[in-house]
Amino acid sequence: MNKESFLREFMEEVWNKKNFQKINQYIHNEYTIHLDQDDPWEGKTLSHSEFKNRMIIGSFQPFPDMRFEITSAIEEENCVAVTWVLTGTNLGKIGEHPPTKKAINTKGITIYHFKNNLISGHTQVFDKKTVMKQLGFL
Repeated sequence: MNKESFLREFMEEVWNKKNFQKINQYIHNEYTIHLDQDDPWEGKTLSHSEFKNRMIIGSFQPFPDMRFEITSAIEEENCVAVTWVLTGTNLGKIGEHPPTKKAINTKGITIYHFKNNLISGHTQVFDKKTVMKQLGFL
């Protein structure tokens, strides 16, 4: 199995095209968020429905046009590390902050972990400070 191709397909189908019905094809039924600073689900293991809810509530409600562009990838036996550029427009609330209608463009890196040829979690770091500045919060 080519994990990099599998991950790229997941990012396009589930994240960019929002084909949530395909989550089960890509995501292990126990998905652990190992590190994702300021993510309320950090350290938790999610079911398929919890994973979907996290995407919708945490990502697509505030940024309905959110899109990832993978800029590089490195595949290892049980993980794939990707660098990416995230773009989107803030059209929904972020916590108690009303929508700003401002665009974001930031970079990050995610290591996706695999188990039984499915994505079973991630470790992620990205430039949230730039996002806060772009939204006018800093």
